Amino acid sequence: MQDLHRFALLVIVLAFFVACQSDDGAEPVSVTAPGAPTRAATVEAAASPTAVQPSPATTVVPAQPEATTESEPAELVSPTSTPVPAASPTMATGPVTALQLVPLQGNFDEPTYLGHAFDRRLFVVEKAGRIQIVDEQGRRAEPFLDIVDRVGSGGSEQGLLSVAFHPDYGNNGLFYVNYTNRNGDTVVSRYQVGEDPDRADPASEQILLNIGQPYQNHNGGQLQFGPDGYLYVGMGDGGSGGDPQNHGQNPATLLGALLRLDVDAGGEVGYAIPPDNPYVGSDTGRNEVWAIGLRNPWRFSFDRETGDLYIADVGQNQYEEVNVAPAGHAAPINYGWNIMEGLHCYGSDTCEQEGLYLPAVEYSHPEGGCSITGGYVYRGEQFPALSGNYFYGDFCTGRVWSFLSPDGEPRQVASVQGNITSFGQDALGELYLLTQQGQVYQIQP
Repeated sequence: MQDLHRFALLVIVLAFFVACQSDDGAEPVSVTAPGAPTRAATVEAAASPTAVQPSPATTVVPAQPEATTESEPAELVSPTSTPVPAASPTMATGPVTALQLVPLQGNFDEPTYLGHAFDRRLFVVEKAGRIQIVDEQGRRAEPFLDIVDRVGSGGSEQGLLSVAFHPDYGNNGLFYVNYTNRNGDTVVSRYQVGEDPDRADPASEQILLNIGQPYQNHNGGQLQFGPDGYLYVGMGDGGSGGDPQNHGQNPATLLGALLRLDVDAGGEVGYAIPPDNPYVGSDTGRNEVWAIGLRNPWRFSFDRETGDLYIADVGQNQYEEVNVAPAGHAAPINYGWNIMEGLHCYGSDTCEQEGLYLPAVEYSHPEGGCSITGGYVYRGEQFPALSGNYFYGDFCTGRVWSFLSPDGEPRQVASVQGNITSFGQDALGELYLLTQQGQVYQIQP
C-alpha cells in the first residue's frame, strides 16, 4: 500500500510538472470538431449560474462548436503485474462545488476511452484502432494493441470505441473491445495479451458479436463488466434521426439496447446467455438484451461501491439525460426512447409513459450543449471530498457537471477547452477526462 501511495504522489507531481512545462497539456488548442458521439441541432450555450473560478491548473474556456446536423518515447520499464485492489468504500461528504482538471498526458490521436487492467497502467483507446499505455513514467513507445487494419473510423462516431479487461485478467490475460469494422458494423471481440505484458496479440481476435449498422451514427460502443461478472454492451438505435426503424422500442433487435453476456461460457461462440436475462425463452426479444429504449448510450458505468448503473444517453434535438438504476433493479428496463427524449414526450405533446424508466437528470441544449458524455461515480481514496459524486460532461461545450448519487441536484463544476469524448477510471478509483484534441486530465477537487 505504501507503493500505491508513492505512485499516487508521483502521479500528482507528474501532473503538475506537465501543467507547468508542457505546451500540449497546459494550454490545449480550441478545435471545432467535425462530429460528436452523436449529432444534434445547433447549440447556443448559456452561461451557467454555478460556473466556478478557475484554479491555475484548470482550463475553463469551453469550445464553441459549429452547428451540426443529425446526418451525419523511449522504451519504459514494465510496471508491476501485481493486481491493485479496488479502493475501500468511502462515505460521500457532500456535493462538489468546484473541480480541477489537471493535464496528465497529451498528444493522443482522438482518444475515445481510458481503462485499466487492475494494475498501475492506464490504457488509452484511440479512434483509429490503437490502445496506448501510460504509466508513472509516461506514455509507452509502442501501442498495447494495433488493429487499425480492421477498424473503420471514417465516420465521426465510428472507430475503436472502448476496452474492458476481464475481471480475472491477471490470470487469463483476456480483454474485450468494441469497434466499427470497415463495413461500418459493430464488432465486439475478445483478445489475448502476448508474452510481453505490454503487448497484445492482434491475431488472437475472437469475434463475439457482429451487429449490422444501418447508418454511421449512434453506434454506442461502451463495454463494462458489471458487479455480477457479466459483460455489458451499450448499443445505439442504429442512427439517422428519430429512430426511423423503431429499434429503441423493439427488444427483438440488438440495437437501441443494453446487452448482457456471460463471456466465461459459450465455447466457440465466445459467450453464453445469463439465465436471468429478461427475454430468455421469450418470442418477443433477443436473449442477449437486458434493457431497451436507448438512443445512443455512448458511455455508461457501474458505481464500484454500490453497483448502481449510470447510463448517459445522448438526446435528439433538445434534451440530454442520465439514467440511474439501483443495483438489483429488475430487468428489463425500458428507458423510453423514442417515446421520450429526457423527461419529455418526443414528437408529441402527450405520450404513454406507463412502464418507462425516466432519467434522474436532464439538461436542455440551450442550457448546456448538444451531446452528453457520461462518466463515473468517484470512489477513489486520493480525494475523499469527491466521494459519491457522479461526473459527466458535454462534448460540444466542454462543460463538466456532477451530482451526489443517486438523486442530487446537478451543478456545473468545471469547463475544459476541447471536446469531451470520455471519462475514465484507474484501478484505485481515480477519475480522468479525455478530449478529442488528444489530452488526458486527472479530476481533482
